[in-house]
Amino acid sequence: MIKKYLIIFVLLPVLALAQHSISGNFTPPEDYKMAIIYKVNPSDALYVAHTNIDEKGKFNIVLDSTVSSGMYRLVYGVPQEEYNFDFIYNAKEDIVFDFNPETGIEFKKSVENQLLTSYTNSMGMVSQSIGMYYREQSKDTTALKEIFKVQRETQAQFEKAADGTIALNFINANKPYIPSQPEDLKTYINNLKTHYFDYVDFNNEILLSSNFLIERVLNYVFGMSNTGETETEIYINNIKEVSKVLKPVNSELKLYLYQVLWQQMVDSDFEVVANFIVDYHLLKLAKTQKQTEFLKELESYRQTSIGSIAPDFSFEVEGKEAIITKSLYELNESENYILVFWSSTCGHCLKEMPELHEMMQTFTKEQMQVIAIGLEDEQFRWKSETYNFPLFTHVLGLGKWENKIGKQYNVTATPMYFVLDKDKKIIAKPYDYPTLRTYLAEQPYED
Repeated sequence: MIKKYLIIFVLLPVLALAQHSISGNFTPPEDYKMAIIYKVNPSDALYVAHTNIDEKGKFNIVLDSTVSSGMYRLVYGVPQEEYNFDFIYNAKEDIVFDFNPETGIEFKKSVENQLLTSYTNSMGMVSQSIGMYYREQSKDTTALKEIFKVQRETQAQFEKAADGTIALNFINANKPYIPSQPEDLKTYINNLKTHYFDYVDFNNEILLSSNFLIERVLNYVFGMSNTGETETEIYINNIKEVSKVLKPVNSELKLYLYQVLWQQMVDSDFEVVANFIVDYHLLKLAKTQKQTEFLKELESYRQTSIGSIAPDFSFEVEGKEAIITKSLYELNESENYILVFWSSTCGHCLKEMPELHEMMQTFTKEQMQVIAIGLEDEQFRWKSETYNFPLFTHVLGLGKWENKIGKQYNVTATPMYFVLDKDKKIIAKPYDYPTLRTYLAEQPYED
């Protein structure tokens, strides 16, 4: 018995030494309730621990020796994919940080995270100096050569300081193109593009366990430009260049990168670019990975892009003697049609629908008609609201977000508008009612 107790008492200090903590201070404190930590791997994120954030915005989580080094993610709100940030945990030190949504995260304690932050800031300052030199159209090549020298030395110093750390993976991968001699702006930009991915290893597990790779791709697509090209042309040409770099990359990673890139284009209303990504990359990759639901989403997006013929659907209307079933394609009384997806439980809808109804009084039936599809869980409140909009053709879409018509049109929020011509081709997708009103005001309509 004595030996057993001696062993326990000897081990306790060792276990205590192996423990490290993550502490944070969130401001404003009232906006934060809980902190959840995950270990991020190339293919998944594993739950580690969680705790409440107190009324002062503070929390502390102790990690024992079973928590290994690597990339970690702290989630502080919902949706989790939006309210989070990544950090390095090397299992050798405590981490202390301050977080504010305006200024971001500042590490007060953590050699690795502070090192990476310092590197990013230092290289950013050098990049600003390079940009200023070219903007001022300076002819002092000696000054430019000195700036490039500082950039080269800064990179080397941080690589040396980060030797043996997880942070070195990011410092190496972020190494920029640095000319040995001064270059004119056009040559420099071309070389930046050519060598942008030179040091990026798409098989590096640390990079795969972070947002680095997708941020690198997005920065290239949205950040590299050519004079004389439209935004659409720039993005498509940049994606073509990215595709060359991604050729040897495994299909699972390629699917993820193109999927995020596609979503960015969708959110930015670059439909031509989004459909380019679908046609040349995503369809094949999604089929290979057997992503059935995502394939349906892609097809729905293509069908509801500007220039496409709107998906047909059937609906019931009250005739003089009986209920009549009609379809969108059968409508032929008007030059244009507005499809509006709304809900009787949607506050924005209840504000915009009366405005839309009032505006429709300025059009004749031959000029414009509105088909209002109510995405609802039940019909009674919807039916009551429809009496306020007698000029609209009303369609009940039970099932809310799972409604067949809503899914055909890839509706993820209400209200959502589509403007169709007489042939049911989609000619506009206004973001909201003010955008719709502006669009219609700019169109020539015959009396």
